[in-house]
Amino acid sequence: MNAPAASILVIDDEPDLRTLYELTLLREGYRVETAASVQEAREQLRERRFDAVITDMRLPDGFGLEVLQDLREQQRKERCVVMTAYGSAENAVEALRAGAFDYLTKPVDLKQFRSVVASAIQGTGGVPAPRGGRTPANARNTGANDPDARAQTALERLVGQSPAMVLVKQRIAKVARGMAPVLIHGESGTGKELVAQALHACSQRADGPLVAVNCGAIPENLLEAEFFGARKGSYTGATHDREGYFQAARGGTLFLDEIGDLPLAMQSKLLRVIQERSVRPLGSTQEETIDVRILSATHRDLANDVQTGRFRQDLYYRLNVIEIVVPPLRERRDDLPALCDALLRRIAQDSGMPVPTLTPAARQVLAQHPLTGNVRELENLLHRALALSEGGALELECAAAQALGSPHAAGHTPEAGADWTAMGMSTSDPSTALPNDLQAWLDQQERAILVRALRESGYNRTAAASRLGISLRQIRYRIERLQITVPTADSDQPDEAA
Repeated sequence: MNAPAASILVIDDEPDLRTLYELTLLREGYRVETAASVQEAREQLRERRFDAVITDMRLPDGFGLEVLQDLREQQRKERCVVMTAYGSAENAVEALRAGAFDYLTKPVDLKQFRSVVASAIQGTGGVPAPRGGRTPANARNTGANDPDARAQTALERLVGQSPAMVLVKQRIAKVARGMAPVLIHGESGTGKELVAQALHACSQRADGPLVAVNCGAIPENLLEAEFFGARKGSYTGATHDREGYFQAARGGTLFLDEIGDLPLAMQSKLLRVIQERSVRPLGSTQEETIDVRILSATHRDLANDVQTGRFRQDLYYRLNVIEIVVPPLRERRDDLPALCDALLRRIAQDSGMPVPTLTPAARQVLAQHPLTGNVRELENLLHRALALSEGGALELECAAAQALGSPHAAGHTPEAGADWTAMGMSTSDPSTALPNDLQAWLDQQERAILVRALRESGYNRTAAASRLGISLRQIRYRIERLQITVPTADSDQPDEAA
């Protein structure tokens, strides 16, 4: 027996548009009811349940957000799509933050309209339209038909039960089901891509592709072709048509890692694609409608970049509808034992070796390590220690302990101009292991000195610079180069010498 077709409530005060939407949805096989005001919509919602609600933002007796708020307060399952006037980015962001599944910009493109409605219907219990689209290849994989198990597996990869990590997981579960763009913020090595994978796995798009893009790794002259695709002959070397990232992520999720590294010219083009929901491949005269959810991540302070003109404000507000902050490892050290065990299991499995155990001494070494590189640095330490160990019990003298031999690692950062020879760091001492990456080692020492100076001066950059004998301009340069996060509430004073 066939399940009933999905039912949709359309709310719009313009009779012609209301009829157009109704006819479009009826042709797709949906059951449709209409309303011309907030009051009429509330009466319809009292009488019956729907699979989706499509509402105009402005109505004669109120706003579509009032209907959305009713649905949220009553904990109803209907997903709500809000239609806003062209160029009303603030309204769109407000709707998404209020819990709307997605939004459409008027005048509405009917192809995009059908696509958004089909996405909203999926997973609500109703039957999607007969022409609901393709089934991704990975949906046929073993286990792919168990979305709950898939989502749970993705969340379990975010190891840790500290309050900070529990908050991240709760945030993921809360926002994954919508279409609102999510900005993932955190220091390098904290696991931002794992958060993106969990958001995708917990979403209604989990059967579609997840396309991850490192925005800082693409040559600037290739950005447009890589993102939007290209037609044969559109540039030197284009010997055939090729899809861009937006086309490859069709029906799924596009993850833009290190979004802050995009040049301004590309930021403008990306903004247009997000607003119009269509791309034009290089060499093509036709626009292609896109159907992707956008997640982005950065270690940069994008709000500060907006103020300094390095990042477009309008793009920032489009991407930062919902923010998830991934805590650094130093703020969740309670998770270290579980993280070590999980990482060692994975490293041993990849290497075909038995899983080693960390001795209490090794765990103490790690507990004292600054781990400025976060989980990535922890994984590297364990990799190196495992490669150099000889038994089943893993000691870290050969790796982390040597790093801890420096005053920086032990929590005793040297003062500027201190005598390194007196502290046992003489390069002529054969017992001192030489760093295999001198610049990285020097950066680590410099970063530790700056962090200590900033902390002890209450994050007053002027005072910290004076104590270290450098100018305000120099310390600002070093803070940016070493990606040091400084609270915005610091009280810098003007530095004439800068």
